[in-house]
Amino acid sequence: MPKVLTAAEAEQYHRDGFYFPIRIMSQADAAGCEQRLRALEHREGGTISRKTNMKPHLLVPWLEDLVRHPKVLDAVEDIIGPNILAWGSGFFTKGAHDPSFVSWHQDSTYWGLSKPEIVTAWIAFTPSTVQSGCMKVMPGTHGEQIEHKDSFNEQNLLSRGQEIQVEVDESKAVDIVLQPGEISLHHVRLIHGSSPNQADHRRIGYAIRYVPTHVRQLTPVRDSAMLVRGVDTFGYFDRDPSPKSEFDPAAVAYHADLIERQTKILYAGAEKVRDLDAPAARAN
Repeated sequence: MPKVLTAAEAEQYHRDGFYFPIRIMSQADAAGCEQRLRALEHREGGTISRKTNMKPHLLVPWLEDLVRHPKVLDAVEDIIGPNILAWGSGFFTKGAHDPSFVSWHQDSTYWGLSKPEIVTAWIAFTPSTVQSGCMKVMPGTHGEQIEHKDSFNEQNLLSRGQEIQVEVDESKAVDIVLQPGEISLHHVRLIHGSSPNQADHRRIGYAIRYVPTHVRQLTPVRDSAMLVRGVDTFGYFDRDPSPKSEFDPAAVAYHADLIERQTKILYAGAEKVRDLDAPAARAN
């Protein structure tokens, strides 16, 4: 039996490659998450680094709580089944009147995973509207993997500034408008992107990447993930541990080793690697 999505809503996801909105917390709780993020940013000098923004739930317990949020996992289970790994997470943040953007792309391009049975839950901390540069998607484009080109544009929030190498008819795009505390779900191959923020407030989203346990990493690098629901009888991934406290020494050491592995996966074949100590996004 479905936990969150009706049969029709799950069918819509599989047909279109996305579904929204789903409320998983109150707007007040989302505002609390934003305040916690500000404290995390303050700890790193105003903006979290790209390095910290790679699986930050392995460093910060309250982010792990979000990754394990029962309502999020219920929705994800309706799409990929009961045995779920959290493969990755990270913030996509645009300051007020920030020129940062996300080019049209497919998430699956450089992840090296064996099957496209992967869903992203995108949690809105602040209003994600057309004016603030919400995610926009191309319905039904989650079939085949399409060639991409790296741009390494500094205003592009993606790891390699990757851009899909097909013409995108933006008149057919759907705006994923979310209020704080709501999530959207999208397929790993869905073509999507977002425009700069023209609003007077920050646009903050926390993206969590979930995979069923039968998916594996195809590159030679031994990958890792966190089991967040069900059982893992395959053992394709090393098991990511929970942080005991914010940036506890054991978590920091594990995360540093993980970043080396993740970088080898995400930047395989790239001409260069982003400065991982640089800011992940503007914090104004």
